[in-house]
Amino acid sequence: MRSIAIETSGRLGSIATVEDGPHFAPVVFIEEQFSLQFKHAAGIISDIDRLTKSHGWSPSDVSEVYVSAGPGSFTGLRVGITVAKTLAFALGAKLVAVPSTHVLAHNAPEGWQNAIIVLDAKRGQIFTARYTNQNGQPIEAEEAHLDTLTAMLTRAPRPVHLIGDGLPYHRDSIPTDDPSVIITEESTWRPRATIVAQIGWQMARVGQFTDADKLTPLYIRRPEAEEKWEAIAAKKA
Repeated sequence: MRSIAIETSGRLGSIATVEDGPHFAPVVFIEEQFSLQFKHAAGIISDIDRLTKSHGWSPSDVSEVYVSAGPGSFTGLRVGITVAKTLAFALGAKLVAVPSTHVLAHNAPEGWQNAIIVLDAKRGQIFTARYTNQNGQPIEAEEAHLDTLTAMLTRAPRPVHLIGDGLPYHRDSIPTDDPSVIITEESTWRPRATIVAQIGWQMARVGQFTDADKLTPLYIRRPEAEEKWEAIAAKKA
């Protein structure tokens, strides 16, 4: 089983090539990182073509595609979903949509108990989800939604780790006198294609595939540009 993993929900993107390994676990051959500022769908597909050829893979060898489906960067998600759907149609590969908050939750440090994902949604809000640690695995306690960090912290059990690149924008909501609220290392704020591969592979093994025709990014809230356009149109009506 040979697969491709795509992560474009954050400010930095990455892709990975994956193959079935021993003991019923995926093996990631290569993870390549890139700045989404300089990447578009066609460029990422070219990178994937180069990586797969470096392994001696042919297009027909790729049987599954795992993509980080949101929430996250509106532009990044559009690019990643476009790439995943293009590959699924072109290669006849099965598609797995991996929740981006799940990917970040797997970055929690050893020994964590509770975790809140913090992605900036502007207007003082965050895209977020809450997880608990069950035998070393993140289990969703609150699904991905739009909220404030203050409200999330009010509900969260302690100790709680905060993970995500929205943290610098919401530091005013983080209590400085509560040691049970822990900001993780900045290196953990970036979602990675390697984790998308691990989660996607597990989802695929239990048949959690998505129809490429129906796959859309999990935005939670529409892009700000669309909301502004509708507001202008409403005023003109």
